[in-house]
Amino acid sequence: MRRFLFAVLCIAVMASSAMAMDMKPGKGVTLKPGRATWNTGFFQEALARRGLEELGYTVDKPKDLQNPIFYKSVALGDVDYWVNGWFPMHDSQTPKDFDEKAEKVGYVVKAGGLQGYLVSKKEVEKFGIKSLDDFKRPEVKKAFDSNGDGKADLTACPPGWGCEKTIKHHLDAYDLRDHINPVKASYEAGMAAALGEYKAGKPVFFYTWTPNWTVFKFQPGKDVMWINVPKIIPTEDQKGSEDRMVATGVTGAVTETLSPGFVVADIMVVANKKFLADNPAAATFLKNFKLELVDIAAQNTRMNEGEKSQKDIAKHVDEWIAANQDTWQGWLEAARKAAK
Repeated sequence: MRRFLFAVLCIAVMASSAMAMDMKPGKGVTLKPGRATWNTGFFQEALARRGLEELGYTVDKPKDLQNPIFYKSVALGDVDYWVNGWFPMHDSQTPKDFDEKAEKVGYVVKAGGLQGYLVSKKEVEKFGIKSLDDFKRPEVKKAFDSNGDGKADLTACPPGWGCEKTIKHHLDAYDLRDHINPVKASYEAGMAAALGEYKAGKPVFFYTWTPNWTVFKFQPGKDVMWINVPKIIPTEDQKGSEDRMVATGVTGAVTETLSPGFVVADIMVVANKKFLADNPAAATFLKNFKLELVDIAAQNTRMNEGEKSQKDIAKHVDEWIAANQDTWQGWLEAARKAAK
């Protein structure tokens, strides 16, 4: 009888140990994440990292990388993944062997990336602004010229960002070089300056995207309006996606059907193929990792209001997990099952 009880006890201990191992399928493995240079993507990275740590992985501090450098690095295996892919916008920034070495494994926010140009509502109504073409008019240029060079100043994208190339294309395709000056300094600094000018009653003209704190601070329809490009002239990378270059029912758009000049993008996870094959738990977690656009934008707004330290972002992650326990535990459970 004692031998029987001892055997049962041994089996129970072994089963308990096995269960504990299943709870941490990534134990002993160190991951190397990448992270976008725009801070509106920091929350997604921190939340994904927390989940992978819950699965037992040791996750290094993320490397902040410009898009082309990340895609080259993930193909080489120098980094394992990031959750900041924007497609098809980033397709042109991937290396030739990208599809052989790396993979788009899941949608963080499908069709979550709306991009375009916004103008202060007061000036839209005063000058009847509908599209970028209106910035060829002398009175419009003068209203938005802050440095006296005779051009309207546009808060644009820093060098290296995917949107920089598209804005350059727009200036050339619509013959706007002599009419619009794209300011390419730090985006955060540029938008902070624009917010200050707006509060002082001055016009604003800027590029932005969603999710982003800017559409919380500058409310479309109340403070600013989305404007059109004169007509759809796609870049080489946009060709074939023209049907995704229009959007209807956009709050704060100057027209019911908006032609923003950008493809509405899917925000996706991108990872090295070998990493995915070697780590089924991580692969499954990242594939299932999906967020609501409103949650990202709300967190971005808190960052803009001063809660932007790593400690603050960790707190935002804690609060999101507490408010979304069913979703969170579902992701972890699926990842653990995939590792068995």
